[in-house]
Amino acid sequence: MGKLLIFSAPSGAGKSTIVNYLLQQNLNLSFSISATSRPPRGTERDGVEYYFLSPDEFREKIKNNEFLEYEEVYYDRYYGTLKSEIQRITDNGGNVIFDVDVVGGCNIKKYYGDKALSIFVEPPSIEALKDRLEKRGTDSPEVIKDRIAKAEYEMTFAPQFDVVIRNEDLEVAKAEALSVVSKFLGQ
Repeated sequence: MGKLLIFSAPSGAGKSTIVNYLLQQNLNLSFSISATSRPPRGTERDGVEYYFLSPDEFREKIKNNEFLEYEEVYYDRYYGTLKSEIQRITDNGGNVIFDVDVVGGCNIKKYYGDKALSIFVEPPSIEALKDRLEKRGTDSPEVIKDRIAKAEYEMTFAPQFDVVIRNEDLEVAKAEALSVVSKFLGQ
């Protein structure tokens, strides 16, 4: 079975950018596409960035025990990792890379133990995170306020991860992630 790389961070910390960078390196990584009950943003497509499900479809899959992990992040706003997604990647001999919230990251790490490396991407500060979210321009001020409150809570999970990468300078954070991941995959 391939190895598993878990990336978690508060929204806006840069984890997706780092994950996308790692996917472009020659590491035999396949992205674990999460499922969500939120609607697509911008140019997002079903089966590419996420598997988009209705809240009812999501609850049905929960009932059928089809998720490795899931969380209702906000009311009727679910995110989760389908067991079938991990199977699809590992059956083909690939290593799995996850881009998940902190609770999901902790749950996946508990499930897979030493086969997984959990990495927490930390923003330089809450102020910097707020600035990034505002510049992204995808969320209303109310949503940003909720994301910041959630980020403060999520930051408390950092010590539960194997590695913490502070994303103050994106190029430095990408290089650090590449080094840590290459070492883990080489074991």
